[in-house]
Amino acid sequence: RRQMQLIFQDPFSSLNPRMTLFDIVGEPLLVNGVKNRQKRMDSVAELLTLTGLRPEYMRRFPHAFSGGERQRIGIARALALHPSLVVADEPVSALDVSVQAQILNLLLDLQAKLGLTYLFVAHDLSVVKHVSDRVAVMYVGKIVEMAGTEELFKYPKHPYTAALLSAVPKPDPRARSQRVVLPGEVANPAAPPSGCYFHPRCAHAVERCRTEPPLWREVASGHFVRCHLAPDLALHGIDEID
Repeated sequence: RRQMQLIFQDPFSSLNPRMTLFDIVGEPLLVNGVKNRQKRMDSVAELLTLTGLRPEYMRRFPHAFSGGERQRIGIARALALHPSLVVADEPVSALDVSVQAQILNLLLDLQAKLGLTYLFVAHDLSVVKHVSDRVAVMYVGKIVEMAGTEELFKYPKHPYTAALLSAVPKPDPRARSQRVVLPGEVANPAAPPSGCYFHPRCAHAVERCRTEPPLWREVASGHFVRCHLAPDLALHGIDEID
């Protein structure tokens, strides 16, 4: 478990307001056997510096920091045990756009320095494309498509992926988007429809989709999809996203 750590979505509720930065970032070390206070202080100072915070801040409480700084504290805490996998649960969705870019760049810098692997959960496709090497698209609790980032954005094979990509706003006001508007509502995960979970909202669905769950299969090198019709569909992707 020491090799897997989590960065939470909300930097305001993920930090204990009664604990100082030293206690928050140093707690994983204390729990895992680092009893020497000076060693913990040295490690916390190093972690704060690594994430762009001043070591002398370790005596302060979370309320003294902005949202972006709090998220840096959360990142420092996640790195305390030198994990190999970090699960980032929408780590920038609660932040201002200008701060989002700073945190994303910090995460990428830390990945290069420390050799980290991220499982990055997000709904903002521009963020996904910026940070990801491979992308998995989920619908009602199941992965419906997974591929390399460029491959998935340019050549989607699942209708739900194509619908998500069509909703990405284009920075050129003269560009006419071909928006795919899905009918109905997302299925109830506790009582999903029969066959393919997406078939009630899919314009390409046939009778087989209503009765037979699609298998997870590879339709191109490294490109996996859960759709009966994937090899025959010509879906629109996007070449560029800002």
